[in-house]
Amino acid sequence: MNDPGTIAVDEYLPHPPATVWRALTDSDLLARWLMPNDFVPEVGRRFTFRTDPRPGQEFDGTVHCEVLDLDPPRLLRWAWRGGRLDTVVTWTLVAEGRGTRLFLEHAGFDPDDPIQRRTRDLLGGGWRSHLFARLAHALTTP
Repeated sequence: MNDPGTIAVDEYLPHPPATVWRALTDSDLLARWLMPNDFVPEVGRRFTFRTDPRPGQEFDGTVHCEVLDLDPPRLLRWAWRGGRLDTVVTWTLVAEGRGTRLFLEHAGFDPDDPIQRRTRDLLGGGWRSHLFARLAHALTTP
């Protein structure tokens, strides 16, 4: 069953969980495939991502985040707030053969709010297409 308030994506990456974990938790690597940030992998740590503003989405370009859960190298969860969003992103890493199955769940969108629905659709498209491709590229590029 599809939850209209959640984006769910999974992707197989031909790298061990420790390598994928590093791409999710090293600020410089995270910036290469997601956005510039001041991330530190500590529960309770507040950090931001910065990108282009989208006034039509009531978004100023800053995503305010907080590390909610950390279980290396299996689980990373952070709050994701920006504009009208107050959502949660969860990364789950599962060893699969010689690689990792990476699950992403971005939850908490209000399906009754037209701006949040549009934002969910935009983010969902980004997570599903170019961001996982950029992550895969970051994992193979020194």
